[in-house]
Amino acid sequence: MTFSNLDEILILLGITVVAVSAFRRFHLPPILAYLFIGILFGPYGLGLIADSGDARYLAEYGVVFLLFTVGLEFSLSQLIDMKREVLGLGGLQVVLTICLAGMVAWLLGMSVEGAFVIGGVIALSSTAIVTKQLAMNLELGSRHGRLSVGILLFQDAAVIPFLILIPALADGTNASITPDLIWVLCKGVFVVASMLVIGRWLLRPLFHEIASFRSAELFTMTALFLTLAAAWITHYAGLSLALGAFMAGMMLGETEFRHQLETDIRPFRDVLLGLFFITIGMLLNVKALPVVLPWVLLLVAALVVIKALLIMGLSILMGERKGVAMRTGIVLAQGGEFGFALLSLALTAKILDPLVMQIILAALIISMALTPMLIHYNGRIVKRIYGENYMRQHEQYISEVETKAKNLSDHTIICGYGRVGQNIARFLDKEHLEYLALDLDPVRVRNARAAGEHVTYGDSTHFEILQAAGVERAKSLVISFNDIYAALKIIPQVRIKRADIPILVRVRNDAHLEQLLKAGATEVIPETLEASVMLATHVLFLMGVPVSHIVKQIQDVHDDRFQMLREVFHGQDVKPLEELMSFNKRLHTVTLDAAFAAVEHTIRELKLDAMEVTVNAVRRGSFRVQTPDPNMRLQAGDTLVLYGAPENINSAIRLLTTG
Repeated sequence: MTFSNLDEILILLGITVVAVSAFRRFHLPPILAYLFIGILFGPYGLGLIADSGDARYLAEYGVVFLLFTVGLEFSLSQLIDMKREVLGLGGLQVVLTICLAGMVAWLLGMSVEGAFVIGGVIALSSTAIVTKQLAMNLELGSRHGRLSVGILLFQDAAVIPFLILIPALADGTNASITPDLIWVLCKGVFVVASMLVIGRWLLRPLFHEIASFRSAELFTMTALFLTLAAAWITHYAGLSLALGAFMAGMMLGETEFRHQLETDIRPFRDVLLGLFFITIGMLLNVKALPVVLPWVLLLVAALVVIKALLIMGLSILMGERKGVAMRTGIVLAQGGEFGFALLSLALTAKILDPLVMQIILAALIISMALTPMLIHYNGRIVKRIYGENYMRQHEQYISEVETKAKNLSDHTIICGYGRVGQNIARFLDKEHLEYLALDLDPVRVRNARAAGEHVTYGDSTHFEILQAAGVERAKSLVISFNDIYAALKIIPQVRIKRADIPILVRVRNDAHLEQLLKAGATEVIPETLEASVMLATHVLFLMGVPVSHIVKQIQDVHDDRFQMLREVFHGQDVKPLEELMSFNKRLHTVTLDAAFAAVEHTIRELKLDAMEVTVNAVRRGSFRVQTPDPNMRLQAGDTLVLYGAPENINSAIRLLTTG
């Protein structure tokens, strides 16, 4: 069956929406959904999506924007702070994996060029899947989490030499390959150095000027232009498009516009990157899999097991404990999205045999599909293998916390020692009140302890750590980090042992306020609403309102769980998705016409509360009745201020008008 371009676009979008939704429901990464779509509906599957050159060309820009955002995150200061993990462990892992995998490929009959590419593909892991799954497991700040991120950082950087070398390998012969590679490397170094020098001199002033116009549209267009212009420069120089995008991102990553740029580029990156993974999935010939299936399964086993053991061995040599080393190896034992990018480049350069390409492609996809499960159970796997050793290490952490807390009572436990946690500690310290802070950042803990502050390394989501910190004799517990999942894990565990202890939780907005209160939090402090309280306090004071009245108003707001501040009118300005979800309920006004069914009825008779809608106020002429009596009878001309979710307000309006 043949489809027009519009038909193919509609089919592709429809399938993508359904597939990504289904994968998200089972907590699987969208990358796997895109690959699944390409495999199932591509030319080797059901044939609903054609493998067109236009789609493949457009998909290349997904990698371009991906490399741009990687460049934004590739901070030189971060590299210096994590030099042991990044340069030491990450560098050794990439070099040894390339050598080992490349040597095996060469012994199996591959060309030197093909073996080199295969080594590079095997060396890379999935930054997108690993970081997301570690965050969901609350392990991103753990020791094995930090090691994994450090290795991934080097892997991302290691892609750049491959982007330079693979196009050069395409036309090289045994006699001329070395001079060609030297020439390409020299050209690459010159282009990269030139872009860095010019970028540092030009980009910051340019974006300061663009930002001064306060136009989001102009800012986004400039970001897109610079990303694509940098990609064009490296492409024109005979290098890859992605290299230029990476350089542009790295230059802009050192500016104050880094986060805004990442926000603006992300929609383009995600859509085009999704298309890129779909086109990669299209390359997999499922009909040829039965022929090569034994080789695919062998490669998957070798990739997962040998890569995990190699990373584990290197981590132990770097002084890590066996449990941490093994967890790091398990977390990184898969192929990655940049591996697909290198395979795509090698396919264009005709370096790899199509059948070999199918084997590697299938192995990468299967290894990535296994990754969420491996990361989710990495702790249990290590406990099963290194049970005694692992528990000894865990007991050592508990012992260190116990030692720090043994003389404390009626103290405050602070979960998280970031900016907010440290500020709370300083207030407590000034009042000579005891506290103990728990944090998972070893650098922060080391520096704070050196300064004499009461902080120790510990994962506060584990109740044994909280017990060691003296939660059974503590006076209060503060969750200062903005992590809703961790907070929901901590609160119920504490409530089982201590129903009386006050638990204060810091959140960014009121999206999860009710959920946290139901879980057992004593107070939930949303940053955005507290800022409103502070500003209002200063305004009232400057307007001459007595301090006692101000204190009463603030107390009423807190007693009512910020309900008054959550009731807001929404304008037509577009909010970020998470903000819209956070402030779903809103105020809406309805003026009653004489023909409306609600006229001459009381508020109680309307039963709006059954629709989860409340009448916040009624304006009658020049008078406004705040929180009206349920027995108030409504009249024509009354303006009702309704509060509720949009869909519920719509139902309430229909009730008011038609009955």
